[in-house]
Amino acid sequence: MTELLEAAKAELYAADPDGFTARRQELAEHARDAGEPAVAKQINALRKPTRSAWVVNRLVRSDPGVRTRLGALAADLGEAADGARIRELTTARARLVDELTRTALAEVPAPAAALREEVTATFDAAVADPEVAGRLGTLVRAERYAGFGPGSFTAAQPAPAPAGKPRDPAEAAAERQARRQEKINSAERDLAHADSALEAALAAERDLEDTVRGLEAELAAARQRLAGARRQSYRAESRQQRATRELDRLRE
Repeated sequence: MTELLEAAKAELYAADPDGFTARRQELAEHARDAGEPAVAKQINALRKPTRSAWVVNRLVRSDPGVRTRLGALAADLGEAADGARIRELTTARARLVDELTRTALAEVPAPAAALREEVTATFDAAVADPEVAGRLGTLVRAERYAGFGPGSFTAAQPAPAPAGKPRDPAEAAAERQARRQEKINSAERDLAHADSALEAALAAERDLEDTVRGLEAELAAARQRLAGARRQSYRAESRQQRATRELDRLRE
């Protein structure tokens, strides 16, 4: 029964991964009791997601519009052919990824910079790679795209001239122009994606700096508490010594 498997996926990949293994076993046993041993085996094979993957899965499953927005932007980027449009869409991509990251982490108390970076990289990869987009909702780990944008632009190539027939100078010039334009478009895509990657890296750096400042403040506060505890300990020890001397005097 496909319904049992899909229901298990929906529950397991939306719930906190801390309870994943125990609940997976319960769902597999339920499928087995329902007379579906093959489904039970498939459920047992489901892999536990990392926390960053779970954060993404939870948002995607709670808001179907996330897939739609990522897919629409990926389609627009795939069709873009001029540098201005590519830069415009790359900016839109950075805004969307940032928005989705903030929404996904909204219910996570004090998310670590590393977690934020992994969630950002996963949404960014979902725009660039259809396979990653297809795994949204059942991700088991954070994703990262190593290429330079969703797909590659390839200019149409003129048909080769028949053998023995001289190439028309106009056709040859058009072919050179097409090849040059292809290189320009590719370079602009690379630049736009590099700009996006830089923005993400700078955001991660800022998050880490905030984390370091927070830890330094906590350390300073802890040192103050330690100094206060030492003073109290010294005063208590002094009182104990005075009380001991007084007791000894009274016993004499």
